[in-house]
Amino acid sequence: MSSAYDPTTAPHALEALEIALTAERRALLEHDADALLSSTAAKLVALREAENLAPDARNAERLLALRDFNQANGILLARRRREVNWALRHLGRVESTGVYDATGQPGASPTARCLGVG
Repeated sequence: MSSAYDPTTAPHALEALEIALTAERRALLEHDADALLSSTAAKLVALREAENLAPDARNAERLLALRDFNQANGILLARRRREVNWALRHLGRVESTGVYDATGQPGASPTARCLGVG
């Protein structure tokens, strides 16, 4: 049940961004991966459109509210990611952390944990 966002029907870049953020939040709450992917893509399109807006005092307050909305979605996304990582860990799957070495460079290999011998 994804409510796809169409940037051509949004009258304003900030409205488009708000629509995309709302769809993203709904997808996170409903655990809808397809809707999350499409809303994230829509958010990126809306952000590109918003970057082209002329600086305007009226937009500043709305941008701050949208920033807070995006941060709240980020917190929810982080929670969902921890839940998935926890489930994968307990299923003995490969950890998603540890793929970077101590200097932050990619290349360290992930490790799997064996939960039992069978």
